[in-house]
Amino acid sequence: MDGEVRLTWLELRSAALDAARALVGMGVRPGDRVALCAPNSAQWVVAALGALRAGAALVPINTRFTATETLDVVQRSAARVLIVEGEFLGRDREAELRALSSELPSVVRLPAEWVAADVDLPELTEDQLCDVMFTSGTTGRSKGAMSAHRQSLGVAEAWAACGELTSADRYLIVNPFFHTFGYKAGILACVLTGATIVPQPVFDVAETMRLIERERITVLPGPPTIFQALLDHPERGSFDLSSLRLVVTGAAVVPVVLIERLRAELSLTVLTAYGLTEAVVATMCRPGDSPETVAHTCGVPMAGFELQLGERDEVLLRGPNVMLGYLDDPDATAEAVDADGWLHTGDVGALDERGYLSITDRLKDMYICGGFNVYPAEVEQALARLPGVAESAVVGMADSRLGEVGVAHIVTAPGFALTSDEVIAFCRERLANYKVPRAVEFHPALPRNAMGKVLKIQLRKENA
Repeated sequence: MDGEVRLTWLELRSAALDAARALVGMGVRPGDRVALCAPNSAQWVVAALGALRAGAALVPINTRFTATETLDVVQRSAARVLIVEGEFLGRDREAELRALSSELPSVVRLPAEWVAADVDLPELTEDQLCDVMFTSGTTGRSKGAMSAHRQSLGVAEAWAACGELTSADRYLIVNPFFHTFGYKAGILACVLTGATIVPQPVFDVAETMRLIERERITVLPGPPTIFQALLDHPERGSFDLSSLRLVVTGAAVVPVVLIERLRAELSLTVLTAYGLTEAVVATMCRPGDSPETVAHTCGVPMAGFELQLGERDEVLLRGPNVMLGYLDDPDATAEAVDADGWLHTGDVGALDERGYLSITDRLKDMYICGGFNVYPAEVEQALARLPGVAESAVVGMADSRLGEVGVAHIVTAPGFALTSDEVIAFCRERLANYKVPRAVEFHPALPRNAMGKVLKIQLRKENA
């Protein structure tokens, strides 16, 4: 369901086969790459499934990328065809790309009427390259994580099983299709179970609530920020959100108080999960887990993953669904996946006696204050309980005496006013002295990438 567009599964299959035959007619062969840069829509689903059925590896491109970043992905992936939205959010991406380069691959503009060529479609194998998912690039140049068909379908099947997804569900996909959360835990999970796909191209909390009411949405995964915005919206009470049965969140450190509010105020099942581009979804809570478990952990391993903690409690993952490697980057692959097959995630975690994982923070986000390790996520959890704090991000800043000290970047909730002294006093009552931020900065919004992750590298630059 996409606005006025309503497709049955048979109609979607027919449209995808037309797209596949059209792409083969354009010269796409098994192993070629097809890049796709467009917002969430029925057209994206048709194009993606068509590319996969044509035997190509799908290369979704972040719609927030600049033309230079987009061209970089198109060129590094050696895409045979680029499928791109005609205009979106005031930008004509094809025109921007042509202004940068005269050597683009064949281009298909969406919306498109796919004209099937009179060709046979290739046989597909489970070990064939399915997709190349470029990382968000929060710590440097983006890298293309490669997965085989068996891996992309394997994680989608496991995610759907944990969420008990069925053909009776209506799944509002706010997560961008160019991200694994929207594509694999979204589109592919629906394809495997028959759940209805309802795409939303740009997150707008009022439109999200209208869609939930109008389409009787039952499943709504997303980053914590969208649920915070939904709970705090002044007109929430005027929408019927009672159809929602399941919320799944992750993609960031999840404030415990947010889980508590979702359960109490919307009376639904909330599950937390942990994943990354290189492994998609590695752990997830289960519907029968207690509210305390869901609030404090992101579940147990799924989809065949093994999990252990390495040096400095870094989360290590191994299993059949760890990426095949980074595209054309053996050095980065060897750095990420060791000789024993363990993926080094860069996340700091803890395991309880049942094997449930809690993500403490990113290794790169940790700072050392007076010789003590400070994990910003712990400080952010404390700040989430201060009335008036809608969001927070804590980063380290150089200090001549202590080495580093914390700076709390805060977005206040509507109708609240806070001072730096109030924030610091609140933290002093709840945290050891070395964990208490030494400075507070207030913002109308925190800088984020397209998946809602706070760009702490940008905040650190501001404090340098």
